[in-house]
Amino acid sequence: MRVLLDEQLPRQLASLLTGHEVRTVHQQSWAGLENGQLLDAAEAAGFDVLLTGDRNPQFQQNLVRRQLGVVVLCGVSNALEDLVALVEAAISAIEVVRPGQVVRVEA
Repeated sequence: MRVLLDEQLPRQLASLLTGHEVRTVHQQSWAGLENGQLLDAAEAAGFDVLLTGDRNPQFQQNLVRRQLGVVVLCGVSNALEDLVALVEAAISAIEVVRPGQVVRVEA
């Protein structure tokens, strides 16, 4: 799966998501894009999943017709040390999320 790591998550998380091609918003030069623009860019670039720390993407964007799925990491904070425990569940969620669907991974 091609995974886009949202800009509010630590970049170091990318190397922990084994088995997937992971790029960060910064690597794509998309920092600062609004949510709808980011989703459009990610779809156009062929990403399958957006991995984000934004806890309510389904209320900010209509995701039903989107071509990518969204996995939301809900850690105590968005600090790497708080998200490491969620990596295994995040990898599993990445593998099952469908286009237009939001899957929450919680501590």
